[in-house]
Amino acid sequence: MAERAARAGGAAAQERFREPLDVETKNGPLDVVTAADREAQRAVLATIGQEFTGEPLVCEEDSRPPGTDTQLRKQLPGAGPAWVVDPIDGTANYVRELRYWATSVAAVEGGEPVAAATYLPALGDSYTTGPEGATRNGERVTVSDRADPATCTVGLLGWWDGEPDPASLHRVGSNRFGGFRRFGSMQATLALVAAGSLDGAVTHVSPHPWDTVAGVHLVRAAGGTATDIHGDRWTDGASGLVVSNGQTHARLVELAQESSA
Repeated sequence: MAERAARAGGAAAQERFREPLDVETKNGPLDVVTAADREAQRAVLATIGQEFTGEPLVCEEDSRPPGTDTQLRKQLPGAGPAWVVDPIDGTANYVRELRYWATSVAAVEGGEPVAAATYLPALGDSYTTGPEGATRNGERVTVSDRADPATCTVGLLGWWDGEPDPASLHRVGSNRFGGFRRFGSMQATLALVAAGSLDGAVTHVSPHPWDTVAGVHLVRAAGGTATDIHGDRWTDGASGLVVSNGQTHARLVELAQESSA
């Protein structure tokens, strides 16, 4: 269901991609939203609602299918099932006609993800979890096996509050890791870690559940590690997020701590 819902939302967003759109702002000039976000979320929720009704829905936007009175939440419930939805993760990319954006859906039980899908329709890639682990377009993927930090490429997740900013993290880590990338979509970046394209990713802020829960589940299903900035197992609401292939995780946690001090 997670993949079917993500594909439904992604298809709705793809229909409006690179078409004229009115762009609104939410919490800042780069925190943008469009009608495509709302249409994609309605498509996701309508798909989930075909089989699951009454379960909590944790969503980035406030839109819901017409004729429903579904209550949308911003926080994960501590017990029971829930769905976590990001209709367009990377809206800033989307409105600039860049292809790195995703529709992401996770099924959660008792605060822990049990299924996830991240669909990048403009790139034609679908990342999912299942009994055999993580897959991309139906083929199993795993995290990378690189153990030398000098050969590793690290993704920068989301936004950074004040100082240090991503540039300062790059300065601190440039002599420890091979390179840094910022793709503008947290879920897409986490999927790249799961597939071994990136060796790790980091942020020092506490991201929203719709930005992270599905991607963290993908990384773990692919054999990777996900902790907070202190090295403790990551759960929603934790301080920061550090994911990796596990080989250089301790070094990446040290980098995150040092760059945020």
